Amino acid sequence: MPTHPDLITGKTVVVTGASSGIGQETATMLAGRGASVVLAARRGERIDALAASLREAGGRAIAVPTDVTVLDDVHRLVRSAVDEFGRLDVLVNNAGVARLGRLDQADVDDWSAMIDVNVRGVLHGIAAALPIFRRQGRGHVVTTVSTAGLRTTPTMAVYAATKNAARTIMEGLRAESTDGVLRTTEISPGFVRTELADGMEASARDRIRTGMREFGLDPVAVARAVCFAVEQPDDVEIGSLTIRPTVQD
Repeated sequence: MPTHPDLITGKTVVVTGASSGIGQETATMLAGRGASVVLAARRGERIDALAASLREAGGRAIAVPTDVTVLDDVHRLVRSAVDEFGRLDVLVNNAGVARLGRLDQADVDDWSAMIDVNVRGVLHGIAAALPIFRRQGRGHVVTTVSTAGLRTTPTMAVYAATKNAARTIMEGLRAESTDGVLRTTEISPGFVRTELADGMEASARDRIRTGMREFGLDPVAVARAVCFAVEQPDDVEIGSLTIRPTVQD
């Protein structure tokens, strides 16, 4: 029987938030399918180790320590991808933080942190990658949002707001990009076993970790969804995917 080429093979993909969880599994899966991956995160030692592991397994990978809230960092990230691999095909905006709390707690610092990473970080990625995509005549932006933006619950108002802002930005980008050059995909995971809860205050952290432990998805499930969107032919756009445990409320 004839075999079809893997459309991921040969692509260059930048993955932010690649030091753990969804980003790490996405980069690993893409590299295993023949993509050249550029790992970005603030924790440089982690992405250095992951890049070395992927290369030892026969993949192509580099690590670029990056703070997505700093525009110069993100420009340097995408330049590194082009300098190393000759082009940039996909940007996976995956870096994100969650700080849960009631609005009447008025934790302005936590609000600012989420806005900076979850919204400004996405915009920085778009600003850095779009000129390259336009110059090449092809590109794909994939952004991790959240089911938190689909159903808002107490203590999650600002986090959900940042994820809805990212969702709106992606829809705006899609509406402005119907000339066939750019594809856009937003992926909304539900409970996934990641380190997202680590930065939360104790009561919220324990509650979220309990959900992750009891029924959270393996982050590989989200990585498969990213690959599904990326592997489509250039004239096919997977605009939006929602992925949650079957038992999640």
